[in-house]
Amino acid sequence: MKEYSSDKIRNVVFMGHGGAGKTSLAETMLYNTGIIERMGKVTDGNTVSDFDQEEITRQFSINMSVLPYEWKGHKINIIDTPGYFDFVGEVKEGIYAADSAVIVIAARSGIEVGTEKAFDLVSDAELPKMFFVNRLDEENVDFDKLLSEMKDKFGIGVTAFQYPIIKNGIFAGIIDVLKKKARILKGSDLEESEIPPEYLDKINELSATINEAIAETDEELLEKFFAEEPFTEEEIIKGIKNGIASGDISPVFVGSATSNFAIKSFSDTLVDFLPSPVEGKDKKAKKGEEEIEIKCDDAGKFSAFVFKTIADPFVGKISIFRIFSGTLTPETQVINARTEKQEKINHIYFLRGKKQAEVDKLYAGDIGAMTKLQFTDTNDTLYEKGGEVEFDQIVFAAPVVSYAVETTSKGDEDKISNGLQRIKEEDPTFMVVVNSETKQTLISGAGEQHIKVIVSKLAAKYGVKVSLSDPRIPYRETIKKKVTAEGKHKKQSGGHGQYGHVLIEFEHGETEALEFGSKVVGGSVPKNYFPAVEKGLLESMQKGIYAGFPVVFLKATLLDGSYHPVDSSEMAFKLAASVAFKKGLTDASPVLLEPIQHVEVLVPEAYMGDILGDLNKRRGRVMGMNPMPKNIQQIVAEVPLSEIFTYAPDLNSMTQGRGSFTSIFERYEEVPGMIAEKVRAEAEKEKEEE
Repeated sequence: MKEYSSDKIRNVVFMGHGGAGKTSLAETMLYNTGIIERMGKVTDGNTVSDFDQEEITRQFSINMSVLPYEWKGHKINIIDTPGYFDFVGEVKEGIYAADSAVIVIAARSGIEVGTEKAFDLVSDAELPKMFFVNRLDEENVDFDKLLSEMKDKFGIGVTAFQYPIIKNGIFAGIIDVLKKKARILKGSDLEESEIPPEYLDKINELSATINEAIAETDEELLEKFFAEEPFTEEEIIKGIKNGIASGDISPVFVGSATSNFAIKSFSDTLVDFLPSPVEGKDKKAKKGEEEIEIKCDDAGKFSAFVFKTIADPFVGKISIFRIFSGTLTPETQVINARTEKQEKINHIYFLRGKKQAEVDKLYAGDIGAMTKLQFTDTNDTLYEKGGEVEFDQIVFAAPVVSYAVETTSKGDEDKISNGLQRIKEEDPTFMVVVNSETKQTLISGAGEQHIKVIVSKLAAKYGVKVSLSDPRIPYRETIKKKVTAEGKHKKQSGGHGQYGHVLIEFEHGETEALEFGSKVVGGSVPKNYFPAVEKGLLESMQKGIYAGFPVVFLKATLLDGSYHPVDSSEMAFKLAASVAFKKGLTDASPVLLEPIQHVEVLVPEAYMGDILGDLNKRRGRVMGMNPMPKNIQQIVAEVPLSEIFTYAPDLNSMTQGRGSFTSIFERYEEVPGMIAEKVRAEAEKEKEEE
């Protein structure tokens, strides 16, 4: 592939609902250039984009992939993203690297949850966008109905630039609204023809809509429109580009990826109408504390952003980046803005699926890859010495589902740790935490599908089979009554004995940490033994007497005691405090506490009743409801942690995937009696089995 300057590059992210045909569309585009000799199929597991074994097995995209191809003197970098939103992190990475977006819709399925989410993500990123309605050759497609629904859902800027010819429920051709030419299906090819008479009124109506949209992009064009003067071809292209760039026009194109109907003309569209990196918005960045904007300029200092990392078992770490200014060669001195370390560049590549092709130079606006960068991860900025800059990072959603993971074979502990760490390098939406209290390794992700893929990757790539279970709840214990308890440790075994004696008052404290104090008078317990008493209590608090969970909110006051001038020691007073602790807490009405989460749920208004009812079943307390844009409601609630382990899949089920939530720890609260007794019984059973 030859070198391309910034104005000859198009970075286009393909988005949409799972199964809409994004990968098939990209595959056909590659086939039309001769890059591949035959079109692969997702169902056969042989597409360029879906090359990971998990994608082949599951027959859907899991990872974002970059697919560059040359078309009419331009380089088009297609960024193919997953449609299943357990993998939304990959979608966000793709959006960051793109200058525009194509939202793919399956003609018969119409607008789905993934379509809506894709539109929202693209709109939030302020990316120019267009739609491609795929699979028009399937039977009983109602394009007019779909177009009307798209306008209702996505705004009046949605404008049909192509229109399908459907006869007796069967696809028969495509009409180009701009050129007012038809292409009629003849066998497996589309042949140019005049517009069938019965479609003329419809095409004139759509043409007038486009002309009106074009006119509104420029004052001079608006005057020509009102004067009923025709636009020149140059004015049409300029007006459309401006309208797409501003978001006022969202063109709709049609075709069939698997049948290769109208795909070549769609590649033309990407070149003609979508912005190059030079025409796109300047990139916001920081230079020290100063907010600046980086203009896409080949002549500027090199700056780039690493938006994706691949942990390849053979090559090692591959860092995929988008250049925002300057040019990159192996001689460029590159520094990481976060680590302030210089990276050594040995080779520069462009990726096409899993294949790497080495290049000598890449220009501003292009997408490339480097291997074995020592100090660089996803979300890092790279800059040329003398051009210090740092780009805003991609904001990934916090994980919403967690499981405890353990190996099914002894001796695999190191392998599982290494495998999870490598997967974490690739996937910023995945988290691994070793809980020191419960001794469990917890993995967290965006959904159950996400976690299942990670488990499969561990087995396939790193040879580690694991089992999943619900994480243990980090319960706590406290007391409700004020009591006084005596603790004595006395032992005589020849020579020096052991003697410690304390009287301690226990009551509910104000803080989670131990509140220790003394009211000893007269030296009945020497001050040098106070730290030993406190240490004995702190050690005892690690295991409460109700169910063996750590004790919190405890205030202990040393009131009195006695000592022996020879036999007393720090150890003796520590053990005496432990005896007092057990006696005192047994009589102080011990109770079990559970973690309460602050939960914020975002759902369309239509699902409010179901969500509120479900939260109530989970012992949740609704604290408030706030209206949000686009008919979304925010429900703020407090819910016990034990009740929301399965909330992510349940929320998806209740809202058809339209709901989302966040959850953070709020405080500890007393567990209801029956549930507390159940937890206590389970804890005793586990203790017996140990």
